Amino acid sequence: MAKKTKLIKKTSKNFLLIGLVLSLMGSTVLYFYTKYLLKVEVEKVLYSTEARVTNAIQNNNVVFSLPPVTEVKIVHNLKNKILKDTIIYDPSEDEMELFRELSTFKNINGTNYQITVRHMMVESEDFLFIIVLSNIAIFLLAFIILFYFNIKKNIQLWSPFFKNLEQMKRFSLTSKEPLELTDSDVLEFSELKNEILVLTNKVKTDYENLKQFTEDISHEMQTPLAIIQAKIDNIINEHAINEKQFEQISSIQKDIQRLKQLNKKVTTLTKIDNNQFNKVEKINLTNLINEKIESFKELQMNNLSYHYTTILFVFMDSYLADMLINNIISNAIKHSKKEKNIEIQSNENSLIISNYGEKEIANPTKLFLRFYRESNVNQSTGLGLAIAKKICDLYEFNISYKFKNHHHIFSVTFNK
Repeated sequence: MAKKTKLIKKTSKNFLLIGLVLSLMGSTVLYFYTKYLLKVEVEKVLYSTEARVTNAIQNNNVVFSLPPVTEVKIVHNLKNKILKDTIIYDPSEDEMELFRELSTFKNINGTNYQITVRHMMVESEDFLFIIVLSNIAIFLLAFIILFYFNIKKNIQLWSPFFKNLEQMKRFSLTSKEPLELTDSDVLEFSELKNEILVLTNKVKTDYENLKQFTEDISHEMQTPLAIIQAKIDNIINEHAINEKQFEQISSIQKDIQRLKQLNKKVTTLTKIDNNQFNKVEKINLTNLINEKIESFKELQMNNLSYHYTTILFVFMDSYLADMLINNIISNAIKHSKKEKNIEIQSNENSLIISNYGEKEIANPTKLFLRFYRESNVNQSTGLGLAIAKKICDLYEFNISYKFKNHHHIFSVTFNK
């Protein structure tokens, strides 16, 4: 997964990179362009000096050579003009200096002359570097000032967005407090705020409607189920029925019990989703497990064994603790053979339940999904493990499954 970068940092980084590239390009272009202009100006001086010397010779004026700046020679042959850089010793500085040299060949008054004029380039180069360095300093100063104000302005500009983002992070469907978002004079941020308010209000409304619908359905189902159960009991108690009718009525009673269990479990899931179990207390799970085992043994289930090293305490709702233990043990009983033992072990922060199984579950990743069943052999609701997973998620416990040595092993690690 790519590393995430803060918006301000990313925009500032882009600003720095672009500014640096533009500064380097600008300084480079300025250097070469200024150098070209200075070279052109030097050549203009050379051509001007050469023109003055030529004019003096044409007017029969005395022209004195002043090597190495100006030299006039009489030559036998005329050549093309020569414009080049040359290095000449400067006695005043006692070092070699760079000169720009122009040599022209002309026939003046019947005599062939070579006129050579030179101009020192050192001062021009120094002048060039001063200009470039000055501009670089100006660029850097302007860049730093712009960067500072850019950061400051961006923080002010994006402030409503960051504040609204923090509000969204704290948004909760169960909270009764309205979402307070910051408005902005930026059109897009203002539109985003309005859309967030519309969306969150709609989500809250849909959530409340769904919550009310689930509660109403759950409540309304209890009454007709109780009435059906009472009428069946009256039929059994007040009328003589044959064996076939008894089987059919028993089947109906099992379906009614299954519907009651389904209704109870769906209601529990809804309450967990709605955060209605907010009472937290210290629960002795070791005692609770022992009580559950005794209850199952009363139903002729004597293949349960429990071993623990230390007393297991957890902090959670007592009703959810009872349901968590009941669902995991019930699942092990439903999917195990009666003659095979079901092993339960616990220590100070974990619980392990193991039961015999001929083969591994086909889709272990779907094991904790609602209404998922590997087969229809038993008439389970498919909600027991889903509720156990939901309870574990609520308290940040970790529940896991693995198959080893022909045993289904469920482990719950409790967050202390």
